[in-house]
Amino acid sequence: MKSGFVAIVGKPNVGKSTLLNRLLGTKLVAVSNKPQTTRHNVLGILNEPDYQIIFTDTPGIFNPTNSIQKVMVKQALLSLKDNDITMLLVEPFTMETEMIKKMERATILVINKIDLLKDRKLLLPLINKYKEFKLVQEIVPISALNGDGIEGLKKVIATFLPDQEEPYYPTDILSDRDERFFVSELIQEKVFVFYGQEIPYATTVMIDEFKEREQGKYFIRATIYVERASEKAIIIGNKGEAIKRVGTEARKAIEKLINHPVYLELWVKVRKGWRRNLQDIKEFGYE
Repeated sequence: MKSGFVAIVGKPNVGKSTLLNRLLGTKLVAVSNKPQTTRHNVLGILNEPDYQIIFTDTPGIFNPTNSIQKVMVKQALLSLKDNDITMLLVEPFTMETEMIKKMERATILVINKIDLLKDRKLLLPLINKYKEFKLVQEIVPISALNGDGIEGLKKVIATFLPDQEEPYYPTDILSDRDERFFVSELIQEKVFVFYGQEIPYATTVMIDEFKEREQGKYFIRATIYVERASEKAIIIGNKGEAIKRVGTEARKAIEKLINHPVYLELWVKVRKGWRRNLQDIKEFGYE
């Protein structure tokens, strides 16, 4: 069979996580309309009868301004080296010449968000320009949002996969990450969805307790860390209404993910300047 590693790279908010969820056919990673929602490299495993694709959803590549952003971009750039195929995701509105120059091997260029174009003939000049780059092996227009072009993209990726005697991972798993990781991601996602401006970027989520029970609800206790007391007040909201909304929506998403009823307990704590402290960044699980 064929099996290999594919890094999904691109600028923030280009749709990498939405694409991974669409390729896998399930909600695995957090998505929001804000850039930099993804902070970790996340493996998602697509199993088909004759191939296995191990996707890496990476943080966006951008110019970092603090320590946590530097770690995120470093993760994304390292993924360009440690894979069999690089899949560069771009939008149909601008030419990403500088992004292509960062690629180090043969690349599948995926033009996302074609559903936003009034006339898809507008793609032709852009496609012709991208064809001038030697590293660009294939160009696939898609819409990760509505699924247009996804099956064709899978077939293109499969043609580039190396032959293997057996798959790298068991064929009954979706990721190498555990449930605790994805639960924290879902809580973080709701923070990005419900709070505006810079508040989501000052937060990170840690799972303090995860008790699985054969009968009754799973018990999950998580802490949302912020950098300032003023941010804590915003996260909690008037009479706790804001944090209650986050908890309610996160609980629904978690129950859908693990297919089991959940009791979710959320706390908010201040860890001053954690985004600039490498020790804190490591403690919070950022590599």
